Amino acid sequence: MLETVLLTSALDIPEADWQRFVTAGDPFISRAFLGAAEQCVTARGPQGWQPMHLALRAGDGRIAGLLPLYQRHHWYGDFAMDYSWGPAWQQAGLNYFPKLVSGVPFTPSPGPRLLVAADEPATRAALIAAAIEVTATAGASNWQCLFVREPDRVALESAGLLLRRGVQFHWLNRGYRDFADFLATFTSEKRKKLKRERRAVADAGLRIEARHGDEIDDALWLAIHRHYRSTFERLGGVAAFTAEFFRSVGAALGRRMVVFCAFAGEQPVASAICYRDDTALYGRHWGTDIDCPGLHFELCYHAGIEYAIDHGLQGFEPGAQGEHKIARGFEPVSTWSAYWVADPRLRDAVARYLAREEGAMRDYQDEMAGHLPYRA
Repeated sequence: MLETVLLTSALDIPEADWQRFVTAGDPFISRAFLGAAEQCVTARGPQGWQPMHLALRAGDGRIAGLLPLYQRHHWYGDFAMDYSWGPAWQQAGLNYFPKLVSGVPFTPSPGPRLLVAADEPATRAALIAAAIEVTATAGASNWQCLFVREPDRVALESAGLLLRRGVQFHWLNRGYRDFADFLATFTSEKRKKLKRERRAVADAGLRIEARHGDEIDDALWLAIHRHYRSTFERLGGVAAFTAEFFRSVGAALGRRMVVFCAFAGEQPVASAICYRDDTALYGRHWGTDIDCPGLHFELCYHAGIEYAIDHGLQGFEPGAQGEHKIARGFEPVSTWSAYWVADPRLRDAVARYLAREEGAMRDYQDEMAGHLPYRA
């Protein structure tokens, strides 16, 4: 018999339990990342994330299943793209918030959400049933399980949740020997343009280095955080993570964190923060002190592709949105999220909305695939 327990921090779950879950080394669904992230974002008021992680505890005390779960009173930072749903709830005389979200704060990266020790359909089903019950108990308008991978998608759809298709741009490693081998698959025009981008960075006298999380000292972390913060300041956003967050996560994740740094002499002038698991690289944040043509593309895309090839990774997911990624070899792929809507009337309305949206997403994905830089 499994007991349902709600935990107020990822750090309440012993590392031994985390290690039993099948995550393929996903850096975001880890005690280190979620625990550090929660220390940054739980005190953010209306933008915060209130942890209420749903655990299934066995009679011997071990955690047999875990669903990262947050109560939310704001849209910011979950990338659910549900901004228009709140007015629909208001028109029905209901409150949209709170809503419950299973995902990673400020991280729209597909990954495992229904955490189990092995391929255990019964435990996944129990997590879903418990989450639906918690949604009702908490008086939440809906439960969102965001950016799920295939085993979870199948389980969530089987349980009656509504699926939502999204599109991101991912790079796929087709057995390239090196970056030149990858570039040889481009049309001549696209290949020349990309080479010019890389050459502009080299001509600026910048040196690009990949540093893993356990290879970065305090002084470099401060520069990296300055770069990260500058992007939000320039765009009018809010930088969620502190320098201490990156320092602690880098120490804990070690080689599962990768930062591409641009140096002018010995001075770090720009950086792009990435993470990796057993098979893929994930791009997250970038920033710069200088204005250099091509530097954004070099740090955020080209250096990551080169790293993935050199380390035998199967893919590179550089984050949400960005049609400019297509010209650099990133392909449109489907992402999936799942929704449980408490009110039957609004559930029907959301189902109709998602059906219309899926057709548009399919058309968009097909259109973007027609602009890939590869030779026919």
